Amino acid sequence: MEPAQKNHSNEDAAHWEQRRIRHAHHHPAVKNVNQVAADRLTTGDRIADGFAAMMGSWTFIITQSIVLMVWIGVNIAAWVNHWDPYPFILLNLALSFQAAYAAPIIMMSQNRQSAKDRLMAEQDYEINAKAEEEVKSIMHHLEQQDEFMITILRRLEDNQRLLLAAHKLLDGRAASDATDK
Repeated sequence: MEPAQKNHSNEDAAHWEQRRIRHAHHHPAVKNVNQVAADRLTTGDRIADGFAAMMGSWTFIITQSIVLMVWIGVNIAAWVNHWDPYPFILLNLALSFQAAYAAPIIMMSQNRQSAKDRLMAEQDYEINAKAEEEVKSIMHHLEQQDEFMITILRRLEDNQRLLLAAHKLLDGRAASDATDK
């Protein structure tokens, strides 16, 4: 190889080395939304969440149903004094009292869940944006690889043409040398 060609190939290699992608992440780390939400909870928030979880369970529904049936049964059968005769006004008062306190506590828990859902939606958006950035980076890298491969293919084709031309030239000289002898 001639010095000019050697220098040219070194320049090409340096050029391609500079153009090669070095992938780097330029985005913040993914957060654990459950941990972020748990870190923000106060004692009152934890109590409200536990209360809402308990009130929204089958255990509570079954226990409350049993208590209501016993209450009504005892008052109808009159085994004990009628402390709440039919139409069970005291029972209605107790259930209204329960509902008056349960509803706001459950609403507090639901509001926190809504805030957590908003955090999850923001997190999903960030992850989707990161994925889009990564896909763009990969596509750019693949395009550069395509360009590099096309350049290599063109050089191989050029070298093949030169070799074929040299081969024809040598064949022509060998044929003329044979006829000259």
